[in-house]
Amino acid sequence: MSSAPDEHLVADFLTHLRVERNRSNHTVRAYGGDLEALSGFLAERGVDRWDDVALADLRSWLASMDEAGAAKSTIARRATSVRAFFRWAVRRGALAQDPALRLQSPKKSKTLPGVLRQSTAGELMDVAAVAADDADPVHLRDRAALELLYSSGLRIGELVGLDIDDVDRERMVVRVLGKGNKERTVPFGRPAARALDAWLDTGRPQLATATSGPAVFLGRRGARVDPRTVRRSLENLLRHVPDAPELSPHGLRHSAATHMLEGGADLRMVQEMLGHSSLATTQVYTHVSVERLRRSFSQAHPRA
Repeated sequence: MSSAPDEHLVADFLTHLRVERNRSNHTVRAYGGDLEALSGFLAERGVDRWDDVALADLRSWLASMDEAGAAKSTIARRATSVRAFFRWAVRRGALAQDPALRLQSPKKSKTLPGVLRQSTAGELMDVAAVAADDADPVHLRDRAALELLYSSGLRIGELVGLDIDDVDRERMVVRVLGKGNKERTVPFGRPAARALDAWLDTGRPQLATATSGPAVFLGRRGARVDPRTVRRSLENLLRHVPDAPELSPHGLRHSAATHMLEGGADLRMVQEMLGHSSLATTQVYTHVSVERLRRSFSQAHPRA
């Protein structure tokens, strides 16, 4: 079996993404994993130089993933990673030609994001409020975190990355550093403000230590809370909501956007609030609203 293609070129590409393109660590790891998978596939086919890679090799790689049952979204992401890598390598002069130039991604199926009904979202927040009645700092934190996620549509990474100075309690807005280090200001509602007040004034001081730093949300030991902790808290609270679907923290973001559009919010305003670079990304929530309308029509209209 031949050795894998030059790993140094991949390492240089990942450094380019991190330093010059300012991509997140998560994104860089994803690109690295995709290129590592391709490198292993090529080695099995006896291709040990990036210069020797042909379009047929890349198509065979994508086809092998499809045959193995990989999701179309995964295959599409890996095709994107490969195209970006070869495009960069040719521009840099490391490769003479780009074998991925005509590589096409499989069309991703349009799946609607999971969202809560407005009534179910209200029940979830009620459950969180009841749990926080015992004044346990973790319960106060969980209530504040969920209220803020649903009220503002923040990403989970944006939520756990908040610092005290990012929260303007008087104006009821938070300053968020989103994807690509783009900063935006996002409003939150009165229920979230009350939950945040209870957490910051009563709960957080009980968990804070000398090494906590400025983080808004803390874990049991005083460090910045882990996103997985917020996810587990949401899952536990959802168990107490009748007929609630399984939902991740990102589902609260989907729910916030959908409910705002259902309430008459302007699409561009929702785009700005969510921090989407493209309006097309925000438009998926209009599909969610239309799908709900279709279901209601089918259930209620006598001639549906």
